[in-house]
Amino acid sequence: MNLARLGEESLAKFGEYVALRFEGRDVTNVDRDRAACRLASALRRLGVVPGDRVLVMLPNCPEVIDSYGGIWKAGGVIVPVIFLLGAEEVAHILAHSEAKVVITSSDMLWKVEAQIGVLPTLHHVILVDGGGDGRTLALADEVAGEPDRVAMVERADEDVAVILYTSGTTGRPKGVALSHGNLASNARSAAMLYELAREDWAVAVLPLSHSYGLTLMNASAILGTRAVLLRWFNPDEVLRTIQEHRATSMSGVPTMFVYLLNHPEARQYDTSSMRLWGSGAAPLPVELVEPFERAFGGRMLEGYGLTEASPVVSGHRLSGVRKLGSVGQPIPGVAVSIQDDADRALPAGELGEVCVRGDNVMLGYYRDPGETARTIRAGWLHTGDMGRLDADGYLYIVERKKDLIIRGGFNIYPREVEEVLYAFPGTAEAAVIGRSDPLMGEDVLAFVVLRDGVAATAAEVMAFCEGRLARYKCPKDVRFVGALPKSPIGKILRKELRTLA
Repeated sequence: MNLARLGEESLAKFGEYVALRFEGRDVTNVDRDRAACRLASALRRLGVVPGDRVLVMLPNCPEVIDSYGGIWKAGGVIVPVIFLLGAEEVAHILAHSEAKVVITSSDMLWKVEAQIGVLPTLHHVILVDGGGDGRTLALADEVAGEPDRVAMVERADEDVAVILYTSGTTGRPKGVALSHGNLASNARSAAMLYELAREDWAVAVLPLSHSYGLTLMNASAILGTRAVLLRWFNPDEVLRTIQEHRATSMSGVPTMFVYLLNHPEARQYDTSSMRLWGSGAAPLPVELVEPFERAFGGRMLEGYGLTEASPVVSGHRLSGVRKLGSVGQPIPGVAVSIQDDADRALPAGELGEVCVRGDNVMLGYYRDPGETARTIRAGWLHTGDMGRLDADGYLYIVERKKDLIIRGGFNIYPREVEEVLYAFPGTAEAAVIGRSDPLMGEDVLAFVVLRDGVAATAAEVMAFCEGRLARYKCPKDVRFVGALPKSPIGKILRKELRTLA
């Protein structure tokens, strides 16, 4: 199926409704479909044929959703780019994907300007807020006069719908090729977990250029729900939106919840309407959950996924059993296996690599068959994450394989140490890495961000850890920093911390 059909199915099932509110403006599902049709027609006129790649680089705004729908209706492939990336990363993605068209804004034009007229695969750059100067096109001009209805280009389930480039924490970003079938399957399965009223407002703050935000967008069309779309994450704006709209749900990454919890003005807002805080994309510190729920109300539910799995793998139900520290059970249609280094399945309770199978597993890495073959073996996606399943099928993620610290032959999982660091009074954020040691092989180095107005010494932090951890797991050094390096989605970048070791 073509993913654009989700929007058409929503129209048929629910009729016209306000699907989105953005900066005071209401956008209905009919508005979105018409805008997508006009863009699809314009893209065809500009030479986009089925399978052509179109790069979209914008912060959250209705034009992102319109662009996605238009590209799919035209049979094209979306290449979403997080707008915070630098020019060098964007140039790599543009060249590697061989995108024919770029849709962006005038303030981001500098990131692609050097490629105009130089990169032979790039034919057009369309600006949502200007253009028309000969080198760029204006979106408003291109869609003016185009029809509100167009015939959708049919696509097979196995046809590529999106190429999402990883954040590049382990090297050059790799393009994850996801099919229409991958994303439709994942959106439908994720929608099965939703238990709130479709009339309730959700706060949509995750980047639509990230797999997490993209799947929530697709699931919202299936469910007929509505959301207040925020251009980007800002604690005051999030809290104000919840209060004004009596919002009941928000999905985010742990970094967002850390910022909300430590926001000095947070208590001025009424968030009593909130019922669900969905957390994913990075590990959620258990020590954050109780104080967060006490401060803001609602229930925090952690899930797990990765771009290569479209992305949702597991999650908790609002009405179900929550096991803190767990990322829930596999969603419908997804199987999880814990495997050893010989790709053999391990029994419940044993630690190994988390492997995933289902219709959500990517087609592969774009133009990289070698890495694809290394990652997908015997039908299982090998995630590189270490974890275990309990007797009830709840999944626990322990650590990335590459982040494991080995000290004197003993395995140390950074997340275990970080949980203790988050319990230290005054900690806002914390991260742990392995540092080379001539005697033990590696030692534990901790980076800690303190809350505003809090003072502490490294000795105090280390003594706190020694009271809660085996001695060999305790940090041998603690460095206080003003902030931790993060990816555009909010993941802590251990790769950058290692350069400081």
